[in-house]
Amino acid sequence: MDKDRIVGSAKEFAGRAEGAVGDLAGDAQTQASGKAREAAGTVQDLYGQAKDAVRDAGETAAGYAKDAYENSGDTLRDGTQAISKKVQDNPLGALLVAGGIGFALALLMSRPARRPPTRRRYYG
Repeated sequence: MDKDRIVGSAKEFAGRAEGAVGDLAGDAQTQASGKAREAAGTVQDLYGQAKDAVRDAGETAAGYAKDAYENSGDTLRDGTQAISKKVQDNPLGALLVAGGIGFALALLMSRPARRPPTRRRYYG
């Protein structure tokens, strides 16, 4: 729990008490001061709640990232095994796919470098 939540709740309670005293005494100034203190306490409490929510979200994201990092080897291993099984089940299809990828890469790499267009100057 954030410090701002505790302080905000205390201010809110003190403001309510001050407002109640103002109500009993019939003093409008004390009553208004109590309402202002109560509102300030409420705002500080909400600020503390927001900080807690951000901290919790950060901790949750860090936990997810840690889990993903720790399980990345398992995921890679599972993917490798799945590809290996597909190649064993359909070797001709795998050969055709690998050949197509190789052909496409060869076409891309054998293209001449693209030159920027020449700038033409017009004299008029």
